Amino acid sequence: MSQPLEGLSAIVTGGGRGLGRAEALELARLGAAVVVNDYGRPGRDGTGAASAGPAEEVAAEIRAAGGRALAHTGDIADFEQAGELVRTAIAEFGKLDILVNNAGILRDRMVFSMTEDEWDSVIRVHLKGHFNTTRFAAAHWRERSKAAGAAVYGRIVNTSSEAFLAGSAGQPNYAAAKGGIVGLTTSTALALAKYGVTANVICPRARTRMTEDVFAGFGTPEEGLDPLAPEHVAPLVGYLAAPAAARVNGQLLVVHGGMVAVIERPRIQAKFDSKQDTFTHDELDALLTPHYADRPAGETFAAAEVLGLKRG
Repeated sequence: MSQPLEGLSAIVTGGGRGLGRAEALELARLGAAVVVNDYGRPGRDGTGAASAGPAEEVAAEIRAAGGRALAHTGDIADFEQAGELVRTAIAEFGKLDILVNNAGILRDRMVFSMTEDEWDSVIRVHLKGHFNTTRFAAAHWRERSKAAGAAVYGRIVNTSSEAFLAGSAGQPNYAAAKGGIVGLTTSTALALAKYGVTANVICPRARTRMTEDVFAGFGTPEEGLDPLAPEHVAPLVGYLAAPAAARVNGQLLVVHGGMVAVIERPRIQAKFDSKQDTFTHDELDALLTPHYADRPAGETFAAAEVLGLKRG
């Protein structure tokens, strides 16, 4: 029996550890050939012995299980290195079919004490990194589609965060980058649909090396799979990468702990029209002040209720 991703090739950024590792292994399990990207060079492990590096370790794990995989250690936040990553997948496997953008870093601090470098580095890795790989993959699919005179197969799965949805007071850089990724995804979904490509974005919750401090207060169960295990997220990525998800495009989904929630797009709550050519201060005061007068304290555009989502 053929696997749903058999004959397809994929890139997973940040694939050496945590969520990316689980996603790379899942795509390979479903039949895809995988380029595992994780920034950094081979070094030494905790004992001082030579280490191949996390990207190569995951690629080797896939090959040991009978799959096809290779490692790439370039920096996806660098435009040229991101292009090299996409070209590597095409050269190795003949084409690229699936792009999973997962790589990221954290530099948490309140907005009034955040440094310029803490802001820039997070925006660079998350938002620019997502754009860089998307740009080269999109060009590949567009060229293939034009050459064939027909739609091709393409899947993009991007990674946002509940920090964007709910607002995260101590992560202005991260929340901004993750919000930008949602905008990038919906724009990409519309731009590439005619070529046969879908682009979707997930908000995963998982215990990884990057989030170990965030979830430090959440204990692990004595038995069974940790509700915050990355393995809860990987199946959704595999599904969105598969032919079955052909009609899922430009969507935002929250996933963790055996639960998937489809997030509705923003809706217009109220509309006010000026009675003259343009609004005056007094007119806006008369319309908007009563509108917000009975709002609960602290309520904003952020959807904090997503933080309460759980399997039920």
